[in-house]
Parts: sequence; C-alpha cells; structure tokens
Amino acid sequence: MSSQPATVLTGCLAPIDKGGLDDLIAKGKANPQAVKTLKCKTVAEGRFRHANYIRDLEPYIVDEPPGLLGDDTAPNPSEASLAALGSCIAVGLHANAIHRGITINSLEVELEGDLNITAVWGTGDVSEKPVGFTDVRIIVRMDADAPQDEIDALIDHVSKWSPVFNTFSRPVNMVVTSA
Repeated sequence: MSSQPATVLTGCLAPIDKGGLDDLIAKGKANPQAVKTLKCKTVAEGRFRHANYIRDLEPYIVDEPPGLLGDDTAPNPSEASLAALGSCIAVGLHANAIHRGITINSLEVELEGDLNITAVWGTGDVSEKPVGFTDVRIIVRMDADAPQDEIDALIDHVSKWSPVFNTFSRPVNMVVTSA
C-alpha cells in the first residue's frame, strides 16, 4: 500500500487522483506504441454554426463572429483550436506538477495567434500565402511552490509532450474524402 494520498490537493485547483495518474503513467510505459483514435462528428446547424459531437457529451458549438458572417454564439474554429491548445498545456502542467510533487496555487494559459483570413475559406484572395496560424504566442502564469527555474523547466517539458502543441508544431497526415 502506497503512503501517497489518494488525491493530491493542488492549491485552488480541484484535486487529481494521484493513484489514477500513476496508473496512466504505468500503462503508457507498458505500451509506449499505443495509439488512441479520437472522433468528432460535426453537423451544420445553419449559417456558420456547427454542433460537434464528441463521445456522449453535449454538443460542442462552434460559430463565427458577425465579421465572418456568423451569429457569434460560440468560439470560431480557430479560437476553438487555441482553446484546445491552452487546455492541453494546462492539463499537462497540472499532471506533471502532481507527478513532481509541486503544488499549483493558480494556473492560467493565455494564447494569441496570427492568421491571414483574406482567402475567405478559399472563396476570396487565393494568392500564394500561408493559410492558418503563422504565429502563436503562449504565456503561462503559474503560481506554485517551486522556484521559477523549475516552473520554466516544467513548461518546456510539457510543451515537448503536449499532443495538441505537437499537432500545431509539426506536419500531420490528413485525408479528406466524400461519402
């Protein structure tokens, strides 16, 4: 029986099950080549509003702002991708802090990205230019019971191992077909 507590308090953040984290770590080490397929079904609801169905969760809505002819009821696709990136980094920081015995009192990840939207989804100016984000800036604000150099090393480590960070920073094989 481990002397570790079943849950680890992380300052003002909700507790994480340390035993569950240890189990995930052991599973990953036991089968390092495992690949999990994630799925999402996107259904157009009208104008540029879309419901995204993931697992058995309520639909995740994505829309465009009025300047892009949407109803502004939810983040647009590019904003949603920044949210996914920020959330993935925050999850990684939280898990790695627990694994290293660091208590986090507060954690914020602020992101901003630059993209050229003049192609208007391929209907506008289609001259040669980068499509999608060309630059993304990330600021991590973390108050923890560790020296700043240890926090900086933690951020670097998480950036290296974040699935969404890696999706943004390296080429991904993509296949689009009609059904």
